[in-house]
Amino acid sequence: MNLERIRATAERVARSEGLEVVDVEWKVGKQRFLRVYIDRVTQKVAVPDDVMAADVAGAEVLAGDPDPKISHADCERVSQQLSVILDVEELIDGPTGYILEVSSPGLDRALKKPGDFERFVGRLAKISTSEPIGDAKFFEGRLAGIADGKVRMELKGREPRVVEIPLEGIRKANLVVEF
Repeated sequence: MNLERIRATAERVARSEGLEVVDVEWKVGKQRFLRVYIDRVTQKVAVPDDVMAADVAGAEVLAGDPDPKISHADCERVSQQLSVILDVEELIDGPTGYILEVSSPGLDRALKKPGDFERFVGRLAKISTSEPIGDAKFFEGRLAGIADGKVRMELKGREPRVVEIPLEGIRKANLVVEF
């Protein structure tokens, strides 16, 4: 099976719906699962340099929801279209069936692409690394952006500090749900 062809197909379908593919997973156990995580494409609206967004009436409408939600209908549309293409183009190998699951990445979504770390600046996240940075392999703090291939994270504690984590050293990164 060519997961990259499946990902490209899923991205084409999602794009046609104004959405983006966050991740594609293939899991084999008692059943075979193809999981496709979709999200809304965030749109940044330019506000002129001489105008503060807070000074613009309805600025939140202009800027759009920084964390737009995926609906059940979004998942259903992508699932229906993708299912037909996967079957017609025979992109899933093997004689037995599979389960296609299309969903949102969730509130504790994984952060995988450099753009994810920029998009969620200010949000609480957990990052684990393959190799220690300083004396730690686990970090929890506020995302402060990305520059020169390094994720910046503001850590709290007795001594608040900013740590820079190289993208290639990140083993796993997720947003943390805040209430």
